[in-house]
Amino acid sequence: MNAVLLAVILMLVLAVCRVHVVIALFIGALVGGLVGGLGLDGTMLSFQEGLTGGAQIALSYALLGAFAMAVAHTGLPDALARWMIARLDATSPDSSSRTHRVTKWALIGAILLMAIMSQNLIPVHIAFIPLLIPPLLTVFNRLHLDRRAISTTLTFGLVTTYMFIPVGFGNIFLNDILLGNIRKAGMSTDGIRIMHAMGIPALGMMSGLLIALFVSYRKPRDYEDRSLAKQPAVAGTGSITTQGGGDSSDPQVSGPAGTAEPINRYRATVAIIAIIVTFVVQVAMQLAGAKSNSLLVGAIAGLGIILMARAVPFRESNEVFTEGMKMMAVIGFVMIAAQGFAQVMQDTGHVTLLVTDATALFGTNKALAAAVMLLVGLVVTMGIGSSFSTLPIIATIYVPLCMSLGFSPLATVAIVGSSGALGDAGSPASDSTLGPTAGLGADGQHDHIRDSVIPTFLHFNLPLLVAGWIAAMVL
Repeated sequence: MNAVLLAVILMLVLAVCRVHVVIALFIGALVGGLVGGLGLDGTMLSFQEGLTGGAQIALSYALLGAFAMAVAHTGLPDALARWMIARLDATSPDSSSRTHRVTKWALIGAILLMAIMSQNLIPVHIAFIPLLIPPLLTVFNRLHLDRRAISTTLTFGLVTTYMFIPVGFGNIFLNDILLGNIRKAGMSTDGIRIMHAMGIPALGMMSGLLIALFVSYRKPRDYEDRSLAKQPAVAGTGSITTQGGGDSSDPQVSGPAGTAEPINRYRATVAIIAIIVTFVVQVAMQLAGAKSNSLLVGAIAGLGIILMARAVPFRESNEVFTEGMKMMAVIGFVMIAAQGFAQVMQDTGHVTLLVTDATALFGTNKALAAAVMLLVGLVVTMGIGSSFSTLPIIATIYVPLCMSLGFSPLATVAIVGSSGALGDAGSPASDSTLGPTAGLGADGQHDHIRDSVIPTFLHFNLPLLVAGWIAAMVL
């Protein structure tokens, strides 16, 4: 059996069986490496080599977590949650009331907008989720809102934005990685309008979101009101639950469910300034073409503003920052393990073998060829957990295949782009599912696999498979 296919299936089965994602990735990589002929020592060396590539990612997420917790400590996110709860308390308790409906859809729309902006206008990626979502959990509870609807909304905004809009992270994915690797593989991309090529796949993602919001997760769902500060950080059961932060005696971080003092306007103002500085630093570095990690530098700048302005007292800063890093630590470890898994899969050479074996099935049948290439892309990305890492691997194989089968350049871009994006939503190791879980699971009532991974897999990967195939046939 193909080592990559076996490793991915094993990893997914273990994750669904509530084995921690990091352990599932390691076992999958170990089995895949042994089946792929690397041997035990070779597999471990390959895995360790991949780990080094995830260190920068983990550090960035740790510092962003510290920044998010520092902002939360100022009381700014809590103020938003309290305002919304007060507005709901002043209206009918009936969840079907007009005010509740308007608040529900306004909240979903605002979260979707933030997820979209996190990829371009305010390029913080998933760092906004643990800052914004935990204080709103009580609001979700009052609205009887199914958190799976929020999970799919967040993942849609994170993934569809970079795979369709060529700005920010989308510019990196579409222009630098997708078109760049297609050119390296020998196909001219002159005159290609990237949004035209990825428009149909993006519509497939949109259809999945609409089904999730208006069909699958439309009905009310009840959750308990829990204090975030009293929830332990769970890291070993297949769910990823983060600690809401801080000492439960601190009203600023106790969450909207607790008794809270009035918001300190000075601290909230400093938090707003720090957020703006973090954003400006990242945008300035990207415009200047800096090769260093802009997220890392932006987080440090934001933390510096909060510390210098004493919005977080020095005597409390160590505890606050540590809690923030712990909040994002699970995501960092998963991303590091995913890099090791990806390195083992590459070193086995079975990614190329998987494509070669698949091509033997379709011969010169373009319709079957497009379907098989999309399915292979889904399998590879589900294991690696990153579209950005998958594209360079598959582009070198897919482009010559598409050229030999007579696919147009536009159709080739759609096939390769969709194949790379497939699996990002729905992968246990993807930050597009880890991020939503980190926020929605802050009170221990949102399971990573059952409430983030499976819903996003069903609502996004299946429609994207169909939409990517249609794009390959009509473009």
